Amino acid sequence: MSAEDLAAERIGAVRDDVGARFRLAGEFYRSPGRRRFARGELSFLRWELQRGVLEPPGAARPGSPWWRAVNERLLRDKVEADVLRPGEQASSRAVELWVAFTRRPSPETWYRAHNASIVAGYLAHQDLARREVPLERLMINVSLLRALYAHALVAAPGLAMGRIGAVTRFLGDPRFGTVGLFLNLCRVFPQRYPVRDMSLPELIAAERVLPRLLDHGVICPRLTDLYAFAASTLDQPGVAEFVVNEVPCYADPPQDSYAWHIEHPDLALRLVRGVTKPVR
Repeated sequence: MSAEDLAAERIGAVRDDVGARFRLAGEFYRSPGRRRFARGELSFLRWELQRGVLEPPGAARPGSPWWRAVNERLLRDKVEADVLRPGEQASSRAVELWVAFTRRPSPETWYRAHNASIVAGYLAHQDLARREVPLERLMINVSLLRALYAHALVAAPGLAMGRIGAVTRFLGDPRFGTVGLFLNLCRVFPQRYPVRDMSLPELIAAERVLPRLLDHGVICPRLTDLYAFAASTLDQPGVAEFVVNEVPCYADPPQDSYAWHIEHPDLALRLVRGVTKPVR
């Protein structure tokens, strides 16, 4: 049996068991050299489990077909990379990047592999994303831009943090708790799926200070360059099309630009933007 088929078999066995999904995700990181890299991914996976987005279709409260599909792509790529025999051909570029990570674990190789799998899932499942309500699509876009930004923190610090990038790289290191500042969305968005009884303006008004400074002060002013960085680094040119005029638009026309642009930024936002202005 090929590594690709073996991975598909293992994924099929856990597809409708959220606890088994979590255990399978963690098994990849049992090797000593990989163990500390589990923090960021498993923290995000716990958030997905708590929201209920990975629940099977037959559950009392079914999960999201989109979130399930993207999570499945990530799991499958990791499992295939783990069981790939020497000389056997990987089924995708993302699997090749996971193999590279297993051979030389580092923040840079982990992000390339992880984000390549995530972006591949995004590209493959846009139709499923379009079925989600607008607020969920906003969350999907924020989830991606945060992951891409965390990668840039360690691999392109000048892009991510400007002149202070060299001393802030550790913030994105997946081995440290600080990565939760970027990958943990529990402080920003509704904690149950599907999203009900909240409008986009209400969500924006309820956003806390730190997420607001991060998204609007640091990340949004450099979105086009950030997505171009991801397209090049991940060998996924299609991801560059997920932003138009500095507005994320994955599975969603960039019509609600007010969610991403603040016409009259306050002093704190202006200071953050000035300090972190990208170095080209």
